[in-house]
Amino acid sequence: MSALFTAVRSVVWMTAFLSLWAWLALAARRSYDAALGGALPAWTPYAGALLVVAGAALTLACVGLFVVRGRGTPAPFDAPREFVAVGPYRYVRNPMYLGASTLLAGCGLVLRSPAMVLFVGVPMVCAHVFVLGFEEPALTGRFGASYRAYQRAVPRWWPRLTPWAGSDGGGV
Repeated sequence: MSALFTAVRSVVWMTAFLSLWAWLALAARRSYDAALGGALPAWTPYAGALLVVAGAALTLACVGLFVVRGRGTPAPFDAPREFVAVGPYRYVRNPMYLGASTLLAGCGLVLRSPAMVLFVGVPMVCAHVFVLGFEEPALTGRFGASYRAYQRAVPRWWPRLTPWAGSDGGGV
């Protein structure tokens, strides 16, 4: 029952977070698309659909790992209790933010909205500030040396080409 409750909380927090950014991106679309020259080319919805699927899959995989491996949610106030450095986290430290941004960019392409595509930079800058100012210090405080080793080996935003195996060979 506890795992189910954690999963439900994760879905609620993830939906709220993505809904907020989607609402803001749609507001940017309404306000700035005309000023940016109107709609993007007709082919962009096809590329956008691929990005939506990839971003959604990555985001959901990360949320699932937080629930199953970390025994927590993506929300900072309901964070995983265990250090999660498996799956996409073996390649990049913040795949959930990258997945959500990819999803949002894909939505902008599907809707052929230049403002929405450009808006993706706003949540990425916010995520970067949050990661530097809160998340990384909190993770260092919670997980100590194991997180510092992970920081040294796995890039914050640009994925590695090979998966990190961790100091113990297990990636955790």
